[in-house]
Amino acid sequence: MRRRTGFLVGGVAAAAVAVGAGALAYGGGGSDDGRSERPPATTTVTRTDLVLSKTVDGKVDYAQRRAVKSAVPGTVTVAAREGTTVTRGQALYELDDKPVTLLYGPVPAFREMKVGARGSDVLELERNLVALGYGGGLYVDPRYDRATAAAVKRWQRSLNRTPTGRVGKGDVVFQPEQVKVVRADAALADQVGPEAPALTIASTRPVVRAQLDQTDASLTAKGTRVEVTLPSGTIKRGRVTGTVKPEDSGDEEASGDTITVEVSLDGGASASGEDAKATASVKFVSESREDVLTVPVEAVVALRGTDGGYGLQLVEGRTSRMVRVETGLTADGRIEVSGSQLKEGLTVGVATE
Repeated sequence: MRRRTGFLVGGVAAAAVAVGAGALAYGGGGSDDGRSERPPATTTVTRTDLVLSKTVDGKVDYAQRRAVKSAVPGTVTVAAREGTTVTRGQALYELDDKPVTLLYGPVPAFREMKVGARGSDVLELERNLVALGYGGGLYVDPRYDRATAAAVKRWQRSLNRTPTGRVGKGDVVFQPEQVKVVRADAALADQVGPEAPALTIASTRPVVRAQLDQTDASLTAKGTRVEVTLPSGTIKRGRVTGTVKPEDSGDEEASGDTITVEVSLDGGASASGEDAKATASVKFVSESREDVLTVPVEAVVALRGTDGGYGLQLVEGRTSRMVRVETGLTADGRIEVSGSQLKEGLTVGVATE
């Protein structure tokens, strides 16, 4: 897994101590009022936003990948078509020259449904018959009666199937909503059954999947802010919605040493037209500070003495003086500073090698 940028650790104390020695390069020449000569190198206090982040590669995908297995053994006579969106009443694939039809509902099709059957699967079936326009005279309830059988026959005729009035096990697949076919696991003429997937489907909601190291587990928290640069160069904002198992991510490079994170784009932003095989850039934001005063890390001086702390060498004309500051977030080589004597635009010394 390729990483393009490292994680910027906010080790303020370590960074400041490291530049403390460099501060000696500012020169001495102190006077009784605490002033020193102007340092040879200077920088400006700026006001900006600081963002602590990590950027990794990602792939455009669709949410909630899951496998669809055939409830009964058979031969694939029409394979699933990768990339297609399948809606209620359409075939996912064909088995033994019969369409396996997608219907909507949360309860799986686990048995043959015929006159005399009762249950939530029957209720789902009747709701779908009504939605597809075959529910004339049908009272929607959990009972499979003669009216249900009549509606099923009308539906079967529209599919060019023998109108038996029964829905066989394996004839339909219930899913909560329309689905995207992301992979055809079984090809034409393959033998399928309950043991192996015939196809892999997903929600039609676009997501971006990325891999993080186990040490970055804090970034996988639901709601973590993300900025995604899609393969086309378009930048979208999003949030982490969860993690997925390596075997469900569709990423052959996923391993036990990484965590696969699923990111949803804000506002249901579209990723249609993006190359699913190309790489996206995913920037995880772990912490941010808006509209704060910042200086390069090299400008911060570790103060000696019993009080310790950190300071900046404030330049005033040809002389300078040390002022105590409080430090905050460190990111991209800059550090947040605050103090009663600080404001945007002031000139401060910076360590030289």
